[in-house]
Amino acid sequence: MTLAFLHPGGTGGADRPAPPRGAPDLTPPPSRGTPRTLLRRAGRAVRAVDDRTPAHRDRAIDGLRALALLAVPTGHWLVGGFTLDADGALHNASPLSTLGFFAPASWGLQLLGIFFLVGGYSAVLSHRRATERGDSTARWLSARLARLGRPVLAVTAVWALLIAVLTAAGVPEATLRTGATLVVQPLWFVGVYAGVTALTPYCVRAARRLGPWAAAPLFASVAVVDFLRYGPYAAAVPSWLALLNLLPGWLFAYQLGVCWGERRLGRRAAWALLTGGTALFAVLLLVFHYPASMVGVPGAERTNSHPPSLLVLALAAAQCGAAVLLRDRIAALLRRPALWAPVVVINLCAMTIFCWHQTAMLATAVPSTYAGPLPGLTTPPDSLAWLLTRLAWLPLFALTLVALGALTRRFEAPWGAGRALRAAAATLAAGFALFALGRG
Repeated sequence: MTLAFLHPGGTGGADRPAPPRGAPDLTPPPSRGTPRTLLRRAGRAVRAVDDRTPAHRDRAIDGLRALALLAVPTGHWLVGGFTLDADGALHNASPLSTLGFFAPASWGLQLLGIFFLVGGYSAVLSHRRATERGDSTARWLSARLARLGRPVLAVTAVWALLIAVLTAAGVPEATLRTGATLVVQPLWFVGVYAGVTALTPYCVRAARRLGPWAAAPLFASVAVVDFLRYGPYAAAVPSWLALLNLLPGWLFAYQLGVCWGERRLGRRAAWALLTGGTALFAVLLLVFHYPASMVGVPGAERTNSHPPSLLVLALAAAQCGAAVLLRDRIAALLRRPALWAPVVVINLCAMTIFCWHQTAMLATAVPSTYAGPLPGLTTPPDSLAWLLTRLAWLPLFALTLVALGALTRRFEAPWGAGRALRAAAATLAAGFALFALGRG
């Protein structure tokens, strides 16, 4: 889905009124860098984005995607703590290990249910347009997977080069492995998303036949696996059985999105998802004692996210129901140009934000190791003071990501490089993967 029509262009502004005839012109010459001038230019750019948006554009869908996407770096930046050892090396540490009260924050930051919902909705429309153009499903799927794969290949290839440069600069190997782990950590999502995207035609058929009930078997499958691995016979169940939740767990919200795109998910079903998901979420927490955190906690015996547990699906159901019910209000809110323009920018840079946000945090943390432990950045995440200080670091992480994005967003577009350069990038990416897995 292209957003090329939203690229802001230059627009003219009103000239300053001329002074009365015969009076001296005491108006200072215009300055390119004054705050007022910058605000005017920003205002013109914002209005240009809004003016170039077609009337049929579904702003609510783009807004939901932007919200879910921003939750990823925000969540990782808040739970991605570090400790600094005596040799000046960085090690991963999570505040969730010591700050139990922080776990409920993950309920609002874990918005992958909304991301998959919007992904399914958008895939239906994209596939429909491709079919109307006469494109085959294979060609449509190839184009979507290429858009996912190019930024991933780029970030891993660049990191392979960075490891060599940083090693030569004397950065400890432990720090490099910490960085590699953080960079690879979110990339599993791309593989899962590619897998569910490949199932779009089958999801469409299921949606047309069963409506929202098409997601019920996926929900039931996860419930059965959870019962086996957490129930009375859990000791006899092999650990690999949990992997059976991987596909249905993330396909659940995607299937709901496909139903929404096929106009088979209405307000009545949305209310059922919201109320039922919320009630089940409370029961699983309070009665069946599921872990409160929606992300993995180091040292914990159970996790909700890898692979997804029934608690993740309950939260996703509630989020999806709320998204459908609030669609019109979100669309109305995003009619305001000042709110719509950031949504456009985020959507245009979606994969760049996703692939490079951990690098932005590391670009701040790694150089700081030479200054010793810095509160909220390289000190143990074991207190409320750490959390408050980490919040103060977030704007710097965001600004670093903006700077990185200006350099790396080009990787989202089709590469004009020859086969030799693409092969070199793939080789570097493979090398980085081996290093990140501890085999380098």
